[in-house]
Amino acid sequence: MSKLILTALFAAAAPVFAADLTINVEGIASAEGQVMVAIYNSADTFPTKPVRALAVPAHAGSVQLVASDLPPGDYAFALYHDANGNGKLDRNPVGMPTEDYAFSNNAMGKRGAPRFDDARVSLPADGASTTVSLR
Repeated sequence: MSKLILTALFAAAAPVFAADLTINVEGIASAEGQVMVAIYNSADTFPTKPVRALAVPAHAGSVQLVASDLPPGDYAFALYHDANGNGKLDRNPVGMPTEDYAFSNNAMGKRGAPRFDDARVSLPADGASTTVSLR
């Protein structure tokens, strides 16, 4: 087989990683720390095993995060404002978050994270943008 045919076959079999998911985060109380986001691609992995994690410096008001080159499909994300910069979502003795957080679609769960289906965001090949508010 010629190199041209092999190159064409490999290119056709390669997955498409072209979509960008833009996440606009509103309601950031201060410029301290950073905003952390974890992105999940299935109900089986949500919210414990992200396929992508991002962080940006916090700014009072709002920030924007862009997850580039994701395969088109369904995703959900969880994010929080790590105001003290310790790299984790702080919780009180009962387990309730003490730092502001949000899930995609501003979904809310009962006594924990929402269901993947409630937080699901569809990412087409040409990308998508979504906005969430910290609580």
